[in-house]
Amino acid sequence: MTVTFLGTGTSQGVPVIACGCEVCTSADPYDNRLRSAIMIESDDKTVVIDSGPDFRYQMLREKVKKLDAIVFTHEHKDHIAGMDDIRAFNYFQNAPVDIYATERVQTALKREFAYVFAEFKYPGIPQVNIHTIDLDPFNIGSIRFIPVEVMHYKLPVLGFRVNDFTYITDAKTVAASEIEKIKGTKTLVINALQTESHISHFTLDEALLFAQEIGAQNTYLTHISHRLGKYEDISKQLPAGIELAYDGLKLKI
Repeated sequence: MTVTFLGTGTSQGVPVIACGCEVCTSADPYDNRLRSAIMIESDDKTVVIDSGPDFRYQMLREKVKKLDAIVFTHEHKDHIAGMDDIRAFNYFQNAPVDIYATERVQTALKREFAYVFAEFKYPGIPQVNIHTIDLDPFNIGSIRFIPVEVMHYKLPVLGFRVNDFTYITDAKTVAASEIEKIKGTKTLVINALQTESHISHFTLDEALLFAQEIGAQNTYLTHISHRLGKYEDISKQLPAGIELAYDGLKLKI
């Protein structure tokens, strides 16, 4: 299987004209971070985890021709806002796209995209099949997902383990029982928003401590704010086996 990092940033880190900081004006493509999402490709399925506001461009950039499912971590706009753009895949595949989400996230999707779920289906709207998930493992084709619950301040968010790869965004605390699900992971992806303390995200130091506790062979930091600093500068400070992820990075898992 292949994992592609569609985006490694956050709404707090998307370059904006008004900012003018060294990250937002950097010429280094590794500093150009779209909203966090990944794509997992197996022999039989192509699955995206989260479809944020940059979803359409991410699909175009990676030249994605097939999309079987989207799995949602939680309902914040930077993780769901692009769902409308699955309609192109509906058209070319002549089939709905499977959506995997908790009941709470489904409620948010039905609120934000009411026309998708309305009784009267307007021509051309996105077509979806909704699947309810919780903390039980589930399969999408040959890909087995083990949900890992983390806390985003007071909001439960799902990370996912696939084989020896674990992907987590928006974590501030992780219960011991959930850490046990992660143990043995060879590749860990964990959020590291910034160096300063934050109410709902790991800081860089907190992410490094978490990575040390898990002990994965390789750890990649994602959901990165421009406040963390430039890719080149931060990379020099990281321990062996820990790297900043970047948009377009591909891993074999």
